[in-house]
Amino acid sequence: MTADERLVPVGRVGRAHGLDGSFYVDGASHALDVGTLVTVRDVEREVDRRGGTEQRPLVHLGGIGSRDEAAGLQGEPLLVVASEAPLEEDEWLSEDLIGCEVPGIGAVRRVISAPSCDLLEVGPDQVLIPFVADAVKRVDTAARLIEVDLDFLGLDQPDDRA
Repeated sequence: MTADERLVPVGRVGRAHGLDGSFYVDGASHALDVGTLVTVRDVEREVDRRGGTEQRPLVHLGGIGSRDEAAGLQGEPLLVVASEAPLEEDEWLSEDLIGCEVPGIGAVRRVISAPSCDLLEVGPDQVLIPFVADAVKRVDTAARLIEVDLDFLGLDQPDDRA
């Protein structure tokens, strides 16, 4: 799969609406216009109706024909091909961060989705770093480097003295 073919989340299936299988989208980060292909539970479906608001879209996907089917998907992530949901300048895919070096701590082992922010699990000690502007000063995925504010994190600065 190429970088443009990766699936990225653009929201979650929310509460069912009506009897035909339509549902609200929670946390929408994409327009989800009619014709958009989305993947839910490893099945690709097309948005065939779109209503609601920009903040809370109401969609119907082809192949979902009842309220019960929509309700059964509640909470499932809606995924689109990365090229359909281009990243902003200060956004990264989690998989692009894994393996990046955090000087003085180690490499990013995984990205954990937490309620208030994502967390980077870093190094052999599995240090958890909140992925927020106060903690992360710079991300350079091309150089495979993430600079963090060790003082903000309450971590000791590496000793540069010989």
